[in-house]
Amino acid sequence: MIKVRFFASFREKLNCEQLTLQEGEYAPLLSALKSQLADQGEGWREVMMSERTLVAINQTMTRQDVTLRSGDEVAFFPPVTGG
Repeated sequence: MIKVRFFASFREKLNCEQLTLQEGEYAPLLSALKSQLADQGEGWREVMMSERTLVAINQTMTRQDVTLRSGDEVAFFPPVTGG
């Protein structure tokens, strides 16, 4: 099982705060999971395929394609701006 969480404007855009996916329901690589989620519709595709989308695995930022393991938390959130 993995948890997939969406933050800030992504949560509103997708109308989804969190997904829980069981073994066999998710692709084993982060890139494949993003493609799998993108297939759910236009808003999902926009969020998942954007180069600006930030991703953290178990609260550690990543830009690499990583292998997902049971118990992982995958978090997607928009770029953070400061001021």
